[in-house]
Amino acid sequence: MTAVCGAGARTIKSVKVEYYQVPLAEVLSDAKHGDHTHFELLLCRISCQDGTEGVGYTYTGGKGGRAIYSLLEDELKPLLLGRDAAEIRALWEDMGWHLHYVGRGGLVSFAISAVDIALWDIHCKRQQLPLWKVAGGASNQTRCYAGGIDLNFSEAKLLHNIEGYLERGFNAVKIKVGKEDHKEDVARVAAVRQLIGAERTFMVDANYSMSVEQAIRFGRAIDDYDITWFEEPTIPDDYEGYGRIADGINIALAMGENLHTIHEFTYAIKHAKLGFLQPDASNIGGITGWLQVANLAYAHNLPVCSHGMHELHVSLMASQPHAGYLEVHSFPIDAYTTQPFALTDGKAQAPNVPGTGVCFADDLLRGHLIKHS
Repeated sequence: MTAVCGAGARTIKSVKVEYYQVPLAEVLSDAKHGDHTHFELLLCRISCQDGTEGVGYTYTGGKGGRAIYSLLEDELKPLLLGRDAAEIRALWEDMGWHLHYVGRGGLVSFAISAVDIALWDIHCKRQQLPLWKVAGGASNQTRCYAGGIDLNFSEAKLLHNIEGYLERGFNAVKIKVGKEDHKEDVARVAAVRQLIGAERTFMVDANYSMSVEQAIRFGRAIDDYDITWFEEPTIPDDYEGYGRIADGINIALAMGENLHTIHEFTYAIKHAKLGFLQPDASNIGGITGWLQVANLAYAHNLPVCSHGMHELHVSLMASQPHAGYLEVHSFPIDAYTTQPFALTDGKAQAPNVPGTGVCFADDLLRGHLIKHS
């Protein structure tokens, strides 16, 4: 792969990387990742010869950020300098193959995502259009749900937390499951359904903590509570296991945050019998990768959803005619941006500004900076 210099104004002249550790207001826990005390945020700022700048980013639940920083700074930055920022797909392919042997998917996909989002930010700014229009333009709003990381909450605190979601205007909620005693999970599901009423949408997420047999038992135990989807019941690698779970229960399955290549989603569609796909632009190769999965979902008559970073995904979800539900995540990345997350009549509103609509507030992040280039 020979690097071809872009001409004139679009040529990439600088790539700057920033690594932050942002503390959470309280410890948040799920069944497999354990306790979250902070999240990591990695920013990639790409500037062109004419001064146009795009900002991309990715995040983690608290581990691996330094490795992603190194991939961006030491491996991808030299590949990008002097290239044409408008050649988004070509750069996406080159980055993937450049590191394919040592990192197909995984951390490499996180690093590529930060670059790709920055390139799309530049692309949209050059057109003076918001991302939701450039990515598809189906709508400027999308259905959404509040996704809690709340397995460590007592039932009383869990219900108080859900009440907070309802007061903010959410019409859909998701809770974590995966307790050692599945009966405790069932009781929590019953309590939440009673609280939110029959008309609101309700999902559960096990964070791949169950065996196939445990997931089937749990899925059957909550069959009466009108659950829209059962997310990541078992390990994401066991596509056939998902298929057995789907055959054994009446609740649709959802998966995607741990699938980091388009090929993994292809296998999941073929074998896992999913009802919802959940690509995350932070780890599927950015906006380019997310849209590939969205197109795959459309071709298979499946709704596309999202995981995390709702401040960006709101525009991608709104852009698609087959959008399912945007996850409004417990990691408050949007609290460190200048564009507030907007909810109207239970639907999330996409930013109507040129670019991705995600502009970080440097004064709020500065105190959490660990490393920068």
